[in-house]
Amino acid sequence: MFKDNYKKYKQLRKDYKFFIYEGFSIKSDKDKISVIYEFNLADKFYFYPSIEIIKGNHIKDELNQHEISNFAFHIGMIELISYWKAACPKLIIVKPYKLNDSQIAWWKNLYFNGMGEFFYLNNIHDQQDEIMEIICESEKEIIPFNLSLENNQVLVPIGGGKDSIVTLELLKDHFGCIPMVINPRPASLNTMNTASFKSNEFIEIKRTIHPQLLELNEKGFLNGHTPFSAMLAFVSIFIAALNGSKHIALSNESSANESTHLESGVNHQYSKSFEFENNFREYVSKYISPDINYFSFLRPLNEYKIAEIFSGFLQYFKNFRSCNVGSKSDSWCGKCPKCLFTYIILSPFLGGEQLIQIFGKDLYLDEDLLSIFKELTGLSEVKPFECVGTIDEVNLALNSTIRKYKCQLPYLLEFYKSSPNYHKYQTIDENEFLQSMNEDHFLDSVFLDIIHTQFNA
Repeated sequence: MFKDNYKKYKQLRKDYKFFIYEGFSIKSDKDKISVIYEFNLADKFYFYPSIEIIKGNHIKDELNQHEISNFAFHIGMIELISYWKAACPKLIIVKPYKLNDSQIAWWKNLYFNGMGEFFYLNNIHDQQDEIMEIICESEKEIIPFNLSLENNQVLVPIGGGKDSIVTLELLKDHFGCIPMVINPRPASLNTMNTASFKSNEFIEIKRTIHPQLLELNEKGFLNGHTPFSAMLAFVSIFIAALNGSKHIALSNESSANESTHLESGVNHQYSKSFEFENNFREYVSKYISPDINYFSFLRPLNEYKIAEIFSGFLQYFKNFRSCNVGSKSDSWCGKCPKCLFTYIILSPFLGGEQLIQIFGKDLYLDEDLLSIFKELTGLSEVKPFECVGTIDEVNLALNSTIRKYKCQLPYLLEFYKSSPNYHKYQTIDENEFLQSMNEDHFLDSVFLDIIHTQFNA
């Protein structure tokens, strides 16, 4: 991003004064449920993104038209962010339903915080009230409803990384777990296969981006990060209702609460944070249905503890992936913050040969990773704008890894040993950190008891 993007932002808002959420259409047949949206940027550009839910053994399809429309509308409210951000017009016009003042405030808060990275990297420093105004042209109110859902059934969104694997493995022997995946990639499919789920035993959602948006990106309109996990949240509650699952177990850990840019409070992972989870649960209960239990199963745990648990699931080492850069080729790129963080956090629990087998090389030997290494360890002002653990977790993992070495340290570990953080974190008790639990969570006693089994008595 460039420093002059704020000027571009101001000019685009002048040229494109409004964004309209025109509506959506729902089609259902024996194979799938499709929702196609219509968005409009200042009567000049039109977008038609869609979601498609593949029907299988686990889709009951017992919702009435009002209930389906409620879910579909809300998914549209989060989808429009991706298209609105191209020009960030001051006015958003919502036509399908009427939002009350409380709802409008909720959405403005989500847009502002969920787009914090986008605003920061584009040098947009407007305050929340300055960013947008939302008005509704419909008098049709959103009416919540009750659902009959199975208490022993848990929907588990799967991404193909270590966190969702840990959630699935810990829950599948206690509940009827149903994996859910958006736009499946090899890592997510391999995860479900390794966990012994057949192709007809998970729920697949296909999400499309309208090509007009990609064309605007090519033309130099604004672009950047959007809160994908918020979109996942709204899709997952729709799937839970279609599927009859009372519980939705996300895999967001306590580490997601730490700001990416500590001074400004901007958090790349805002829609994975406890703050968003709390706000989302309240919104869903009040405006959609009080019967859905959306929560993050791993919230009591830190990334360090999750890595320790994951290190016991050897069957996944070959196929799990957390690298966004290599997602299309189903590989670890070995050059990005996600790769380096995952390598670091697993280092205390896996041998060097195991890590090399997973990542294809020893990342600690790569001098080109020094800049990212400094960001992860807190030696730079800003953490990487990626879903990575806390500065404390990274430093503890590095200290623990260095203690394991009986020979010369590789480049990045040698550099770290000469940094002030090496000595600073030597005084922290690793075992005490592994045994710690975050009390900010929404796990009821049944789920919390499963978490407790992962700690020593």
